[in-house]
Amino acid sequence: MDLAIEVKGITKTYKKSLVKQVKALKGLSFDIRPGEVFGFVGPNGAGKSTFIKIAMGLLFPDEGRVFFNGKPSIIPEARLKVGYVPEQPILYSQLTGAEYIAFSCRLYGGGKSQCKERINYFLEKVGLQDAASRAIRTYSKGMQQRLAIAQALVADPDVVILDEPLSGLDPIGRMDVQNLLIDLNEQGKTIFFSSHILHDVESVCHRVAFIVKGELKYLGSPENIEKIFKESLGL
Repeated sequence: MDLAIEVKGITKTYKKSLVKQVKALKGLSFDIRPGEVFGFVGPNGAGKSTFIKIAMGLLFPDEGRVFFNGKPSIIPEARLKVGYVPEQPILYSQLTGAEYIAFSCRLYGGGKSQCKERINYFLEKVGLQDAASRAIRTYSKGMQQRLAIAQALVADPDVVILDEPLSGLDPIGRMDVQNLLIDLNEQGKTIFFSSHILHDVESVCHRVAFIVKGELKYLGSPENIEKIFKESLGL
């Protein structure tokens, strides 16, 4: 069986000026098995979002490759079964929740009748069925985050990648999204999500990767992540 995600030697350098460079990722390598909930942890500026953008083909690495189910992620067809929610999802606020899901479904190539069937199904999955006819601009931060997750599920992906999915949510919103991640995993989805909040990954993840300044410092159980975090930062 292919690995859900395979990361091999990803390096990325940004040019800050003609003479100054910043190495955002330094030979990052790790594997994620199918069906795992995998946490990607590190302080702000550690390189988490840079890696996710590389995996999704939004940035190109200087070196290394990412594979989804054995296929190089740079190939669009490798990403067909990958759902993605960026740190700050851009939603069309004038649309209703139902309209946005229908729009997303059509973008994934679904037919009109197929998308119509999926609207209620996916809004119910994220607990927004009662808000389906409301404009997105009236949604709370947590509701918008759940809607963004719903659009990522429209294509029934095998892998779901979320960049800081719990950021800015109130306690109820955080609990809702955490429960949704657990439900998705119970359906067989591989969940990859980044966070700088240790408690988020401790509560739902099977394994975690911890990076500091673009370098992998730890890969394994989330049980000792707080201790490792403090040691790596010299706290």
